[in-house]
Amino acid sequence: MPNAHKQNNNRMVKTMYKLLKTQGRAKRGEFHTPHGVIQTPVFMNVGTLAAIKGAVSTMDLKEIKCQVELSNTYHLHLRPGDQVIKKLGGLHKFMVWDRPILTDSGGFQVFSLTALRKIKEEGVYFSSHIDGHKIFMGPEESMQIQSNLAATIAMAFDECPPYPATREYMNDSVDRTTRWLHRCITEMKRLNALEDTINNKQMLFGINQGGTYEDIRIEHAKVISQMDLDGYAIGGLAVGETHGEMYRILEAVVPYLPQNKPTYLMGVGTPSNILEAVDRGVDFFDCVLPARNGRHGHVYTSRGKLNIMNAKFALDDAPLDPECGCPACSVYSRAYIRHLFKAKEMLAMRLCVLHNLHFFNTMMEEIRTAIEEQRFDQYKKQRLEAFQQSN
Repeated sequence: MPNAHKQNNNRMVKTMYKLLKTQGRAKRGEFHTPHGVIQTPVFMNVGTLAAIKGAVSTMDLKEIKCQVELSNTYHLHLRPGDQVIKKLGGLHKFMVWDRPILTDSGGFQVFSLTALRKIKEEGVYFSSHIDGHKIFMGPEESMQIQSNLAATIAMAFDECPPYPATREYMNDSVDRTTRWLHRCITEMKRLNALEDTINNKQMLFGINQGGTYEDIRIEHAKVISQMDLDGYAIGGLAVGETHGEMYRILEAVVPYLPQNKPTYLMGVGTPSNILEAVDRGVDFFDCVLPARNGRHGHVYTSRGKLNIMNAKFALDDAPLDPECGCPACSVYSRAYIRHLFKAKEMLAMRLCVLHNLHFFNTMMEEIRTAIEEQRFDQYKKQRLEAFQQSN
């Protein structure tokens, strides 16, 4: 790898979480990374294949207040290939993004591609969902791919167990995830020491698993907390359990994860989910929901959720959300955006995705300010009431 492609890692970079303020369990922090400081709580904007679906560019992401972009190890390994991205200087250079990137490890595909995979102690054997060719991914392979991508934060390779699962299955799965985490740590240390590694200060988050079994979750949290990782994620939620079950698990497990490290709730969620999880001590979030809903004309507003396809918006010259300053709301009307959807114009999806991501990123900004000013309880109550409405 030419030296010009290497990031400047000769200087000392703070890789730490600084807790600035708390209100109850809610935390307001800063996470220092090799690609900048992340203000937490934070919502990561999901670009699975190094792009936000809906024709949203990385320039757009800066305009709509995105702090962290999230991409997927499994999908980028298939196309264009992690070796291709490494040869082009890493994911930051490839997609023209100079802020933090987190890459999911491929572990979720262990859950989502059930018909195409087989789990063994050494790792997981997949059939590509694109053309059926055989793929093997274990902890070492996942770390190698993420190192090639040169993400800021790499996720440990784990199994996301199905819901529901028996206690016996869950115990075996969690034990294997722990063994895989040890292998991830060893391999990341090796990779970060190599001369041709693009980001040799890559950070590693471990993942807590255990389904809806509180005792298994807590014991696993205790075990992985001893490993002094850069951050800790809670996986295996939002996979079929009720919101009440999710909140119960968060209340049980978050206190057993290090309070001086960021806590990441994977794949969550709705604005209401995020508010409830922040209240229980979670710092990082990601979800495809705002972009996916936007592409179908469903938008989040300060006055509840809105379906722009409804006929009542045909003559509505108001913006999607009168209180929003996003690129869509500052220029276009509901009537125009509805027309674009009816005419099957791509601009309709783009505007609604921009709006929804701006809404989520702005909400996180407001959450941070509310915690700083010790009024998060009131903010949460007000927002939850507004989210009950839909149009």
